[in-house]
Amino acid sequence: MILADQWQDYEILECGDGMKKERWGEIVLVRPDPQVIWPLRGKDWGHYDAFYHRSSKGGGRWEMRSKLPDSWKIKYKDRVFKIRPTNFKHTGLFPEQAVNWDWFGQKIKSSSSKARVLNLFGYTGGATVAAASAGAEVCHVDAAKGMVAWCKENAIKSDLANAPIRYITDDCVKFVEREIRRGNKYDGIIMDPPSYGRGSNGEIWQFEKDLWKLLQKCTQLLSPEPLFVLVNAYTTGISPTVVGNLLRESIGYQNGIVSAGEIGLPIAKSNNALPCGLYARWEYQKT
Repeated sequence: MILADQWQDYEILECGDGMKKERWGEIVLVRPDPQVIWPLRGKDWGHYDAFYHRSSKGGGRWEMRSKLPDSWKIKYKDRVFKIRPTNFKHTGLFPEQAVNWDWFGQKIKSSSSKARVLNLFGYTGGATVAAASAGAEVCHVDAAKGMVAWCKENAIKSDLANAPIRYITDDCVKFVEREIRRGNKYDGIIMDPPSYGRGSNGEIWQFEKDLWKLLQKCTQLLSPEPLFVLVNAYTTGISPTVVGNLLRESIGYQNGIVSAGEIGLPIAKSNNALPCGLYARWEYQKT
């Protein structure tokens, strides 16, 4: 496991009983996490500003102990992100992804030319902002219009309003197919495919069924000497090794290496870490 342990504005304060207590800047939230199957160490959660209660019928609701702003900002290094608690427990950012931002950021900065990066299933643009901040020209694609708008806000807050970022609201698979027909090429591809999802026109996505086909298509978009391909996943029951195998088999470059594993976050005042998903990385190596 690799840990996102460079945060100043975010930390996990405590975990137990299926919940995690997090500090987002000055605001403390308690939210469910399916990986937390050990008991809470203390008698209660102590101070918090908002607590998310799951509903047996699906979804849930926030219990507010403090009056929270509609949204607020946190920073990671030179990037700024908008945080807002949503009806589905999320906040608009996955802090564990910082380990991937740092990794591909170094790849982009060390490139001899301006890198072109494609971010598929881009959500609110954490990876897009990180790639643009490192100097890349980025194409951000997500099927949800609201998520693409949120990405634009994050770019503006990070002083990247004039950065070369294309914002595309579209089904990711169909967009890739069109890019192949256009003959466009990218030096880096990032994707964070959901376990299950629907595109802008009702297209159905299933991780186990569709990831291989998407990776095969994406290899046709890679430049002659690409920098990297990164797959993030939160699908339960899938091994990082399996995704690494898919990446290795689909790209097939002899002078590239694949690594795969878990990403996670440290838990304050503890030797424990919270697993938060998996990664598979392919990176080009000149012979």
